[in-house]
Amino acid sequence: MAERVELWWARRQFSKGREVPYPAGTYREAWAPFPALIRQYHPELNAGIVLSQIPPAADVLLLWQCEAGHKFAATPDEQRNRPGRERRRSAWCPECADLARPARALPMRDAVTLPGSPVPAALANPIERTVLRPRRPRPKQQVCPKTPDIPVGEPFRSACAPKPASAIEARVRADLFARLSVTAGLNAVRVARPFFDHVEVWPDILLPELRVAIEYDSTGRHGLEHVGKRADADRRKDRALRSAKWEVVRIRTGKLEPLGPYDLQLSTWNRKALEQLVDRLRDIRGPLLVDPYLA
Repeated sequence: MAERVELWWARRQFSKGREVPYPAGTYREAWAPFPALIRQYHPELNAGIVLSQIPPAADVLLLWQCEAGHKFAATPDEQRNRPGRERRRSAWCPECADLARPARALPMRDAVTLPGSPVPAALANPIERTVLRPRRPRPKQQVCPKTPDIPVGEPFRSACAPKPASAIEARVRADLFARLSVTAGLNAVRVARPFFDHVEVWPDILLPELRVAIEYDSTGRHGLEHVGKRADADRRKDRALRSAKWEVVRIRTGKLEPLGPYDLQLSTWNRKALEQLVDRLRDIRGPLLVDPYLA
């Protein structure tokens, strides 16, 4: 059970036999991909303990304060996994999230009876009313029928794939295709199992001849992208590609940690980063296969 940060710190002092169980900066790298949480955490609200002294897996209740001034208690794991499908800054604060999507008033389903009028049977016997309303079965997962019937692992151009929205992603694509003479224009790979209602995945960049997918990951405008539950979705996507005999290279920026064996951690995209990516392709497929495609 999660305990208050003061009690947790005292217990760690006792168990480790030190006044400072975790020196400041011990977990700086683990918290670096979460700039929104770094802004929400205030040591003066947590017994003077800085965030880099707290392990992300610690079962401890911390007091957070969002930019709107809302204070709330949550464990590190709860905060790191808070972002869902919303792409708003309010996703990091439960109170802001509730204000952003207020609850709708439900319409009254039962008829209102006037005094002296007979009470309907459904209102007179609520137990019977409950029995007469069986639960609706959950709808089965619907798979998009637009995916062509092609072998698993086959790349193609999908009509369902979202349009690229990142300028830096477009720059990476242009630089990479200027360096490699491979087929351009494909944006999807057929996979064996459904991935978010499709039997296809949409990597940022596909190198069909090398069967390598390139992903450019950043934390985004509000620090919501590729962290928490969305990092889990990235791992699922990578597993789907690897099961289809593709390999994945993720270019991880904004202090994001690598997810796979060939991922690159970069601070910026430049000519040096392009050559690092080409070297990583050589590590995956070998120079004999990669070098003939170099322009």
